[in-house]
Amino acid sequence: MTTSTATDRRERSTRRPLPLKTLALVALCTVLVLLAALSVTTGSRQVGWADIVAALGGSTDGFDRAAVAARVPRTLLAVLAGAALGVAGAVMQGVTRNPLADPGILGVNTGAALAVVVGMASFGLASATSFAWVAIAGGAVTAVFVYAVGTLGGGGSTPLKLALAGAATSAALTSFISAVVLSRNDIADNARSWQIGGLGGGTQESLQQILPFLVVGFALCWLCARGLNMLALGDDLAEGLGERVALTRGTASLGAVVLCGATTAVTGPIAFVGLVVPHVCRLLVGADHRWLLPFSALGGGVLLTAADVVGRVVARPVQIDVGIVTALIGAPFFIHIVRRQKVRAL
Repeated sequence: MTTSTATDRRERSTRRPLPLKTLALVALCTVLVLLAALSVTTGSRQVGWADIVAALGGSTDGFDRAAVAARVPRTLLAVLAGAALGVAGAVMQGVTRNPLADPGILGVNTGAALAVVVGMASFGLASATSFAWVAIAGGAVTAVFVYAVGTLGGGGSTPLKLALAGAATSAALTSFISAVVLSRNDIADNARSWQIGGLGGGTQESLQQILPFLVVGFALCWLCARGLNMLALGDDLAEGLGERVALTRGTASLGAVVLCGATTAVTGPIAFVGLVVPHVCRLLVGADHRWLLPFSALGGGVLLTAADVVGRVVARPVQIDVGIVTALIGAPFFIHIVRRQKVRAL
């Protein structure tokens, strides 16, 4: 009897339910897979199931099958770009301890966009790889400039000062982009459509070219997950616990800039994904970056894929660029954060 009871206890201990975070992660993965399938099968052009199956099998004969075939790399780009922007936003919020931090709000995406436009106009750049390199450089310079401006005047940086510095810098850089584009009619059409932020540039070739940058960016951010948790305690306490604050902040920032630059090189500047997703994910898993980063990656993929599907079907046969949809979602969310948290630091 005693042996049977002990055996039952061991069996019950090995059948412990999965943690809620793990279940939430599985659920988010499932939602992402379903949205990806919906993105491939649904669009501004209605296509029958026979053509969908044929296109997924490799046939591109006819407009319907070609349209479905083009949705596959576009969907992959939505997932990867959303994941990159979600992780970049979470890292920027952790590095600056700023609840308003976002690649778009802090001007990083706009700086990357300006670098690409200048590269197109002055150096004839045309490939996603060259766009990625100059976008990363432009995003990095902009991030350093905004942080420097946000810390002027004593008292260190605050969420409000960084947000204002980012908004002012983004407005100035947008004016420079317009000035470059207006003086070059040969790139005006491509630059204007790309500048809004969309997924139309999602091709197999462009995905292959930016994938190495995304892998490096994700790896750098993930390596700093524990360090970002330490930074949340404050620089002095983190240093006292043995954390190399400058190295962690620099490495994490570099990873976020690489993700933003590589994404902007193909999609153009897409705002608010990096703001909305980390805040929502914190409600699910808390502030531990070892959980927050993978959740932000999946949540970003979910948000951008869903926004792309909505933009394609809400005004058929016209397509609304995904940057417009995310702005419609993110702007009210931004106002809500400002009003509710009164821009306190994280």
